[in-house]
Amino acid sequence: MSSSPIQYADELNAQQLAVVESKPGPALVLAGAGSGKTRTLIYRLSWLIDHGFAKDRILLLTFTNKAAKEMMSRAEQLLSGRGGSKAFWGGTFHSTANRILRKYSKLLGLKHNFTILDTDDSQSLIKAAMREFAGSKPTVKKPSPALVHDVISFSRNSGQPIDKAIELKYPELVKEIEFIEKVATEFERKKRASGSLDFDDLLIFWLKLLQNPQWRPIITKQWDYILVDEYQDTNWIQDQIVRLLADEHHNILVVGDDAQSIYSFRAAQIENILQFPKQFPDTTIFRLERNYRSTPEILELANEVIEKNTKQFRKKLFTQEESFTKPELVVAQDTTQEARWIAEQILALENDGVDLANIAVLFRAAHHSQELELQLNKRSIPYEMRGGLKFFERAHIKDILSYVRLIANSQDEAAWLRILLLQPGIGDVAAQKIVRQVTVADTLERALNTSVSLSAQASAGWQGLAKHLVKGLVVQKDFTVGALIRLLLPDYAQYLSAAYADYRQRIDDLEQFAAFADNYEDLLEFLAEMSLQESFALRGKADVHQGSMVVLSTVHQAKGLEWHAVFIMNVSDKSFPHPRAMREPGGIEEERRLFYVAITRAKRRLYLSYPISGSSYALSLNQPSDFIREINQKLLSGDNFSQEGDIIQIGSDGERSFLPSIDQL
Repeated sequence: MSSSPIQYADELNAQQLAVVESKPGPALVLAGAGSGKTRTLIYRLSWLIDHGFAKDRILLLTFTNKAAKEMMSRAEQLLSGRGGSKAFWGGTFHSTANRILRKYSKLLGLKHNFTILDTDDSQSLIKAAMREFAGSKPTVKKPSPALVHDVISFSRNSGQPIDKAIELKYPELVKEIEFIEKVATEFERKKRASGSLDFDDLLIFWLKLLQNPQWRPIITKQWDYILVDEYQDTNWIQDQIVRLLADEHHNILVVGDDAQSIYSFRAAQIENILQFPKQFPDTTIFRLERNYRSTPEILELANEVIEKNTKQFRKKLFTQEESFTKPELVVAQDTTQEARWIAEQILALENDGVDLANIAVLFRAAHHSQELELQLNKRSIPYEMRGGLKFFERAHIKDILSYVRLIANSQDEAAWLRILLLQPGIGDVAAQKIVRQVTVADTLERALNTSVSLSAQASAGWQGLAKHLVKGLVVQKDFTVGALIRLLLPDYAQYLSAAYADYRQRIDDLEQFAAFADNYEDLLEFLAEMSLQESFALRGKADVHQGSMVVLSTVHQAKGLEWHAVFIMNVSDKSFPHPRAMREPGGIEEERRLFYVAITRAKRRLYLSYPISGSSYALSLNQPSDFIREINQKLLSGDNFSQEGDIIQIGSDGERSFLPSIDQL
């Protein structure tokens, strides 16, 4: 055993040190939010090297390229003077699989120079396969290549046949099971014929190597110790790979937090981390519970929330940070009032010296940002949408606006072109031909009755669009703009379901957009407001590097990040937990984990809010989320000076008043 140049006891807390200096063998490290898991993992790597493990016989597996780069950089810094980190194997599951397959491709009958298909490449092959079974006639009845790719990928990564995967995650595609199965088989044939692998293949073929009893020793003998990060995010294939890698020597340490397992829609399985001690019966379990991020008040709330889950390893986060202020619960009359309050509170925080980049607003679903974006724009508060487009820049929002624009102005050429190209059978040439004739008409009724000489396919698409727009004319003068959008939505939703893998999220966006539009009875006023939002978006792109910006993000996109102040909005019974997730096995507990992740992003200030109604026209009222109802009210505050358990309500004039307890709402 060599003497170590690092004084580990001086660099780590007691819980981290116990992990780093633990004996070889299987170990499960339950790393709470903000507990320094990366630091612990890198120091474990260093300790192993100091105590006789050769660097080139240690394998470190991560999930994302960003995490891999951070791990390698920190390892390089820590191991500086001892040969650095370049000798050990470190990287993502996929990059490591690629290295393995390049070396042992012949065993699997693969070419050494196989190419790797990205997502676009894979969807192109699937599209070609679909043509062979669906024919060349365009139709909206078959799912898009992107959606078929999602189904196939989920099936493979979850270890389930396609029919079971569809029944679980894509029930609306049950009638397409046989078609998708045929496409999947042809997709595999095309990949093999072209000497290419997709991302899923990298893991699948690595697993095939390990499942072969003759080949497994050739692979596993390369490493004496396995380190795995973010184990709660592993899917079925990755879990099988990890088990087989350590099957003989059992020298494996996995780090993760079951309380932050939130990616089941990507086929991640929380059971992998929960069952790890059963897979390796001599496992030592460690807990990292000291949080270096948040105040005691925020952590007390987080502990209270996650305590309600039954499928978990119990742990309790604590901190040595000084006490600050309690998380605040705010109830608004509607979504507009909620958004106004958040925008004003952001300005107040900025005036108090908090940098805008240190403020985040989190939400369960992307469409919840719509009203807030409008209010931020009105106050010239710069913001960035993390992991996606701003609400009014999204294609489906622009699509439905184009329908509305035509009902207001039948000579809007840009709107005609946009929606014509969405119709089956209509391409650029046919669209231009239609536009030249219909824009001459002075009303939409006359435009829709225009006779245009088209091919049979284009004619069918044009007639379908005409029927769609006629519906809008019926309610144009007698209802709100929201009612108009709802009338247009069913036909447009058929296009979305065939065109996009995330069509359900897009439909949610449009339903929220319709609720927002309920506030407008004047069509031209509504369209003018939307045009202003688009101009704000364009201006924001030009100014993107000129200052700090508030972060707007879904909770999923916010995992792993932190901010001084965090707002979690729309925490109502109809939004968080998400209604769709509630219908899936284990859905309520994953939603609660998602809420826990949101809470633990906050360092100093945390605000929870929800609107009583979705809009001024809403007939049904929201209740606080069950996750709010579960909380001991003494952990929440209406503001810094209210009594314990007070809840703030924001009135139409922006004034605050106190509400009774949650149980009385």
